[in-house]
Amino acid sequence: MSCSSGIMTRAAVTKESIEQKEQQISDAKKERESMKKSVTDLEALKKELETTKSDLNTYITQLDASLSTIQEKISSLEEQITEKEADIQTTTEELEEAQRVQQEQYEAMKKRIKFMYEKGQVMYVELLFGASNFADMLNKAEYIEQLSAYDRQKLEEYIANEQLIQLTKEALEEEKETLEEAKAEVETEEANMQDLLNDKNTELANVNSDIENKEAAIAEYEAQIAEENETIAALEKAVEADKAALEAQNRRTYDGGMFAWPCPSYTRISDDYGMRMHPTLGIYKMHNGIDLAAPSGADILAAYDGTVVAASYSSTMGNYIMIDHGSGLYTIYMHASKLYVSTGASVTKGQTIAAVGTTGRSTGNHLHFGVRLNGAYVSPWNYLG
Repeated sequence: MSCSSGIMTRAAVTKESIEQKEQQISDAKKERESMKKSVTDLEALKKELETTKSDLNTYITQLDASLSTIQEKISSLEEQITEKEADIQTTTEELEEAQRVQQEQYEAMKKRIKFMYEKGQVMYVELLFGASNFADMLNKAEYIEQLSAYDRQKLEEYIANEQLIQLTKEALEEEKETLEEAKAEVETEEANMQDLLNDKNTELANVNSDIENKEAAIAEYEAQIAEENETIAALEKAVEADKAALEAQNRRTYDGGMFAWPCPSYTRISDDYGMRMHPTLGIYKMHNGIDLAAPSGADILAAYDGTVVAASYSSTMGNYIMIDHGSGLYTIYMHASKLYVSTGASVTKGQTIAAVGTTGRSTGNHLHFGVRLNGAYVSPWNYLG
């Protein structure tokens, strides 16, 4: 009876596996439908953004928010792709195991059929007529019945495993189709993001290159810088006020160490600190930091130990971080695609704090890195090794 119990357990496992594969197929189909429904409606989004173009700051703010949403979708899809590739590997291994079991079953059944063909009826007759008494004959008859039940069970088990193999193959195909759908959605969303970036760059270029309205363009640029400076100065003032209130406690002081390069592996300076010819306005203007050319998503590092006094967004600076290093020294990191730290956090030199992007008044992926000392911008080269 223990053999029969083992057979039933194996059959139950196969049945459970079949149910799991049916559910896996259903889930894969639902997953694809969900992905199709969540893809960005680019035309509707651009139509919505069109209504804000009269106010450039509002337009940029809303466009950057849309870019962040699309980037989150891409990150989610990339996670799904990684999971789906793992699912496909697992399902492939399950299919190989089911096929191995099927081959073993097939070989065992062939041997059993051959044995029954050669010995079956003769063996049963010999068993029955060889009984010593009626009770013995009943026991042997029960044994014969168990053998027949065993054969039926093995056949049912083989058929069930064949069904499992077919469902596993179907599940594998569904998973592969879902993977391809996810990859296609990533390409679509990346194209949507690039389309929006192109629109943003065009709009900024239009504002800055209108020759008939050069004075207005210059005023717009100066207003942009003034807004940035006002935000930064307000933060500095708030920090100094807090420090004054906590004068009795330990204050952070800058110890004079050299800064870490804020964007590792990317050293090309696309725009240096100091007076330079503005690329679109055609006049000499002060550039208050250095622009490091780097691709979207590249790591931005804290240049030195300090406290994050701002991790926020503005329509000019985009996603930005400001760090207090003590002794009136601050560093600012602008136009990030993502921020990894929050206001109030303590950071260490070389810690990853954000990712390169092109948010705010930016027409291409880069890090704008600025240094302020006692309320005014100074050259970052004074602190970079």
